[in-house]
Amino acid sequence: MDDGQTPAEADELNPHIAHNARVWNYWLGGKDHYPADREVGDRVFGMFPNIVHVARADRAFLGRAVRHLAGEAGVSQFLDIGTGLPTVDNTHEVAQRVRPESRIVYVDNDPLVLLHARALLSGTPEGVTDYIDADARDPEAILRAAAKTLDFTRPVAVMLLGIMNFVLDVAEAQSVVRRLMAAVPSGSYLALTHPTVELGGEANIEAMRFWNEHARPPIVARTGEEIARFFDGLELLEPGLVSCSRWRPEAVGIGDAPEQVAQYGAVARKP
Repeated sequence: MDDGQTPAEADELNPHIAHNARVWNYWLGGKDHYPADREVGDRVFGMFPNIVHVARADRAFLGRAVRHLAGEAGVSQFLDIGTGLPTVDNTHEVAQRVRPESRIVYVDNDPLVLLHARALLSGTPEGVTDYIDADARDPEAILRAAAKTLDFTRPVAVMLLGIMNFVLDVAEAQSVVRRLMAAVPSGSYLALTHPTVELGGEANIEAMRFWNEHARPPIVARTGEEIARFFDGLELLEPGLVSCSRWRPEAVGIGDAPEQVAQYGAVARKP
C-alpha cells in the first residue's frame, strides 16, 4: 500500500536504520533515538571518540553565535536551516532570551524532526517561531516559505550548522549558500559549521566511511580552504574560520584555549 512516503522519508522514520538527527541527539545526551542509532553512534565513537566533543562544541557554538547576533549585532530575524531534533537552547530560545521580539524560521526535511516541530514553536509572546518542511538543496522554496514570517528587507541571520556536509557536491553546496545570501540584505549574517579531517580529525575518515555504509544521510568532510569559499563576498568576524570550539569561547583563562575539535565554524557579515 502506498503511504505517500518517499524512500528517503521511509529510511528516516525506519527505527532499524541509523539516522543523523537521532544519532546526533544521542551524542548530545538526548532521548530521541533507537537501538540502531545508538549502535552506529557507539561504533563511530569507537573509531573517532572526539565525535561527542564535536557535537557538543557545535551546539555551544550555536549558542555563542546567536547571542552575539541577537545582542551586539542587533539581529532579530533568524533562518535556521537543518534544524535537527529539539534539545536544550534551540535558536529561538537563545535569540528571544536576548531579544524577545526575534522571529525565527526553522527548516528541515526530516519527518522525525517534523514530528517534534511543535516543541520548536513555543517562543515569547513578542516573537514568532515557524517551521518549514523543505530541503536545503532548494533555497528558492525555503526563501518563498520563510518570507511569510521574515522580512527580507531587514537583516537576517542565516544559520547553516552542520548541514552543508550533507550536500555532497561541493559546487552545489557553494551554490546553495550563494543563493541564500543573495536573497538577504546588507547587514545580514551567515553562521556556518562544517566537519573536516583537518584540526585533528584524521581518524574521522574511517568513521565517515562506516557512517556512509550504515547510516543516513551520507556525509562529506571538507578542507578549511573549501569551507572558506562558503564565505566568499562576506566579511568574516573575528577570529575568522576556526575550530568551532575556539570561536569566541567563554570563560577561558589567560593563555588557555578550548580543546580543538574537527569542525570548522565562522560567522560573517554581508556588506
